[in-house]
Amino acid sequence: MKWNLDKRRFVPVTPLLTVDTVILYMGKLVFIKRKNDPFKGQFALPGGFVEVGETVETAAVREAKEETGLDVDIIKLLGVYSEPSRDPRGHTVSVCFLASGRGNLKAGSDALDTGLFGMNEIPELAFDHNKIIEKAMSDINGILSEMQKHDDARKERF
Repeated sequence: MKWNLDKRRFVPVTPLLTVDTVILYMGKLVFIKRKNDPFKGQFALPGGFVEVGETVETAAVREAKEETGLDVDIIKLLGVYSEPSRDPRGHTVSVCFLASGRGNLKAGSDALDTGLFGMNEIPELAFDHNKIIEKAMSDINGILSEMQKHDDARKERF
């Protein structure tokens, strides 16, 4: 284990903590087009670094709002992705969530643009985000199916 010497104590050198969120919105998946390197101009899941004193859930909600303009409700934890080479800037560990979005979709902060994609339209994504989507496919399809049933029932009433 490596240690950095702080003036008051020893601090371990560990991976940086990040979050990524698979957002379901209007029956599709939300991606952002990255404004900055790495992967500048490529689509990715909304996400970013967890701030000190912040929970991963709060970070996921904050990053989603900053990058997409959407308010999100976390549905479930999808997994933790920790492959040391997943980010060319260095070792990061990402806690990934599935969420539903509401509001007006618009690019913000680190995003050049946003995109809505159906399950059969997913582009090549930055980082390991295609892997995250693949592993979450059954969860995503199940939630999309439930959302469609809810929308259909609501339309029948009106």
